[in-house]
Formats: sequence, structure tokens, C-alpha cells
Amino acid sequence: MTTPTIWKKSSFSGGGEGNDCVEIAEGPTRIAVRDSKAPARATLSFAPRAFAPFVEALKGAQGRTT
Repeated sequence: MTTPTIWKKSSFSGGGEGNDCVEIAEGPTRIAVRDSKAPARATLSFAPRAFAPFVEALKGAQGRTT
């Protein structure tokens, strides 16, 4: 995937300037995810079919403790 140019911030951004979140960019064949606090660092890239299960797994992990 080439580097996306349009990033959308999560609707669950933290307070203040909303920098405590992830950003998502949709491409024709991949969905990219990056840390909004470090946008120049690496991104995760998913096939669209794999993105929904990834998000659901994160939601399930919120209630667990390590």
C-alpha cells in the first residue's frame, strides 16, 4: 500500500487536542492504521476483510486485564 494521504481520527479521541488516538486511512485494497502521536512511524495495514475482526478483537480486549 502506498502511504495514504487522507487520515481520519478515531471518534474516541482523548481530551485536549485529541492526540490520544489512532488514525485510519482507507485505500482501494488496504486499510491502514497509525498512532496519531507518532504519524511518521510505522503503520499497520489490513485487507478490508481482516479489519473488522481486528477492531472486534480490540473491543473485546478492553475489558480484560493482564
